[in-house]
Amino acid sequence: MLRTDTPVTVHRKDYTPPAFAFEHVDLNLELDPARTVVTNTLRFTRQAPGPLVLAGEALELLGVRLDGKPLEGAQQAPDSLTLPDLPAHGTLEIVTACQPAANTSLSGLYVSNGNFFTQCEAEGFRKITYYLDRPDVMSTFRVTLRAQRAAYPVLLSNGNLISERELPDGRHEAVWEDPFKKPAYLFALVAGKLECIEQGIRSASGKEKLLQVWVEPQDLPKTRHAMDSLIHSIRWDEQRFGLELDLDRFMIVAVGDFNMGAMENKGLNIFNTKYVLANAETATDADFGNIESVVGHEYFHNWTGNRVTCRDWFQLSLKEGLTVFRDQEFSADMMGSESGRAVKRIEDVRMLRQVQFPEDAGPMAHPVRPDSYEEINNFYTVTVYEKGAEVVRMYQTLLGRDGFRKGMDLYFQRHDGQAVTCDDFRAAMADANGRDLTQFGRWYSQAGTPVVAVRTAWDAATGTLALTLSQTSPKVGIETRPGTPDKLPFHIPFALGLIDASGTDLPLQLEGESQPGATTRVLDFTEAEQTFRFINLPRGAEPPLASLLRDFSAPVIIDAKYSEAQLTFLLAHDSDPFNRWEAGQRLTTRALLQQVADSQAGRELQLDPALVAALRTVLNDQQLSPAFREQALTLPAEAYLAERMGVADPAAIHRARQFMREALARALKPDWLAAFEANATPGAYSPEAVSAGKRALRNLALGYLADSGDAAMQAL
Repeated sequence: MLRTDTPVTVHRKDYTPPAFAFEHVDLNLELDPARTVVTNTLRFTRQAPGPLVLAGEALELLGVRLDGKPLEGAQQAPDSLTLPDLPAHGTLEIVTACQPAANTSLSGLYVSNGNFFTQCEAEGFRKITYYLDRPDVMSTFRVTLRAQRAAYPVLLSNGNLISERELPDGRHEAVWEDPFKKPAYLFALVAGKLECIEQGIRSASGKEKLLQVWVEPQDLPKTRHAMDSLIHSIRWDEQRFGLELDLDRFMIVAVGDFNMGAMENKGLNIFNTKYVLANAETATDADFGNIESVVGHEYFHNWTGNRVTCRDWFQLSLKEGLTVFRDQEFSADMMGSESGRAVKRIEDVRMLRQVQFPEDAGPMAHPVRPDSYEEINNFYTVTVYEKGAEVVRMYQTLLGRDGFRKGMDLYFQRHDGQAVTCDDFRAAMADANGRDLTQFGRWYSQAGTPVVAVRTAWDAATGTLALTLSQTSPKVGIETRPGTPDKLPFHIPFALGLIDASGTDLPLQLEGESQPGATTRVLDFTEAEQTFRFINLPRGAEPPLASLLRDFSAPVIIDAKYSEAQLTFLLAHDSDPFNRWEAGQRLTTRALLQQVADSQAGRELQLDPALVAALRTVLNDQQLSPAFREQALTLPAEAYLAERMGVADPAAIHRARQFMREALARALKPDWLAAFEANATPGAYSPEAVSAGKRALRNLALGYLADSGDAAMQAL
């Protein structure tokens, strides 16, 4: 059917607060697949003049009462219910019916495979009952569920279980109460034939909590890792941010019928089974790691997204970017070492470069906090999530981990139970640390990936290195429309170190400072071009080598001219694990592309001994985690190399890459064999990160040994 309606553009600048507040909501649902009757009793307070306009879709209106009496004058439209002339305070009772079995949108209340589920983000609650279905309307909820026990023995909703009882005619009832205010998009219910694994824990403050993972009966043996991941998440949030589980219980439901991946409904997270179920017989290390990350992400929303939520959907990155950052930090901390943390950072940056950077350079480029939308579901982008996480990470880079924690503490102190904005989060970070972060706000309002060009000038006589940074960020996406203002410089936290000829990091002293400081410095790069002068460095003909953008301290593209010798040096000596990996990737990419050209020209392929030596140093560096060494020694993929060529030549690329693998296999055979033998993981399988890293390096070593041409190695 051809659509003839014109899309409506919603603008952030047009935001107005809701005309009514809802203090408390009582929902009573008589669950029936064909026709579920919902009684919605809500206490309201007027905040501005005008009628109460409630959103609703595909609802049958059965009645409206005000303070116990039938309300006249209600005006029903296909997508709304308007109630004029309401008093300043009162209680509304709205009775509706919906058809869950006929709801194929997988939004709102629906039935799948004989069970009831909900999905209310972003605007699904309006398919359950008439409501102010917007994130800045926050209420406490009490939910009563009734259904046939034989068909739906388990009745779950948000919060704490208040009571259960049997009813006539084979029906039963469960009453749930969430004492914390939440927007309607976090409402959830599940009803069906499920079983759970459960475990009691004691919170940091000594309170008893019940954790449950609900699944279909045949899946129960595959839930242990999800439960362990939930416990790890809870403990990490207590230790890292002082945030405890606030409810008496926390539930995860995992079913194959849930199509959203995972949803952070308050106290009742709903998952697709892909992100919960795993056992050692069929799941990989990557599967176990993904489950831990996604379980952590949804749990961390309990505070960053639920207790404090977004004022409007333009602020989506306030909850999603912040929570992605938190789950990244959680997964990194689970790695067990600094170089292990770098493995997680490498994974995140690789994804950012492969997916978000292209989005930020194309016609769909948009800021982390967009200014308009026509379809809310198009907001869920890698820019809002992953680049949003990088914006949050930059706060931590600028302020330090302790300063970031102070900002988080102030954020919750100010805004617990509120719906707020990205600017409110920035203000908390600034005020907690006495910093002016006004310019930093451009990361929310400007699209695109800045390119940072780097120039250095060395004064051997005085031991002074002048580092000049310049940033450019052309208009992209919606910024190219007529009338869009010129872009202004970003506030870029630029972390770097300087390394002497022996591979030692130098203490850094900027011009104007009285003494040297740390060996890694975060520069406040705020102008289109800016020069930083490092003084009192060791004098000599050769300048120290700059290790730029350590730990990928900002989502930018670096334009710096490193020679092959310099990259080889960084690969062997840089104390920053991320930059050590980055140097290796640049170096091997250059070498492979040269070998591709040689192969195309019929020249003999060769491997630089200096590259072999640098890779041997990495392979044998026992201070680096096995997981990091596996990442650093994995050659760039053929598809990546093809992207770097004007005209791809798959056959030549394959020949070059296979030549390098075989050459490294032969040159480093004793080292690969030692790595293979040293990284065995005897005993029962364990998904924890250290063991997974050992398996990764052992498997990489085995692959190289198989390419060595030695029959004995191929028999391992």
